[in-house]
Amino acid sequence: MPVSIDDFESGDLPQGPSVPEQVLTYLYTHRDHAFTRSEIAAAIDENPNTVGTALSRLKGRELVRHKGEYWTTTRDEERLAAAYDLHRVSQRLDERDGGIDENEWAETAPDTPHPSEMGHSGSDS
Repeated sequence: MPVSIDDFESGDLPQGPSVPEQVLTYLYTHRDHAFTRSEIAAAIDENPNTVGTALSRLKGRELVRHKGEYWTTTRDEERLAAAYDLHRVSQRLDERDGGIDENEWAETAPDTPHPSEMGHSGSDS
């Protein structure tokens, strides 16, 4: 949904649920059906490409499944509940401490990559 340039400049931006949250909520609410990306996008009033990206990410986390053009939630309701619980805890922590300040994070991050990112050949030499 577009925002006015004044709202953009002031930082007064909408704070609703993310597209993945909306997609998962919609699919779970209608879990007795499967939907195309376009149908989901129309139902939650979001861009179909954005919904497609969200679906791919949710599939990577094994929270949704699809056949052909149709998408629905995973059958593993415990997995869905665990994902929701993790999200809810993260939100509560962000509300309590203000979340991660990207500038502060960048200032305190080390200048060298973590050893796991340095591509070892397998030897200790």
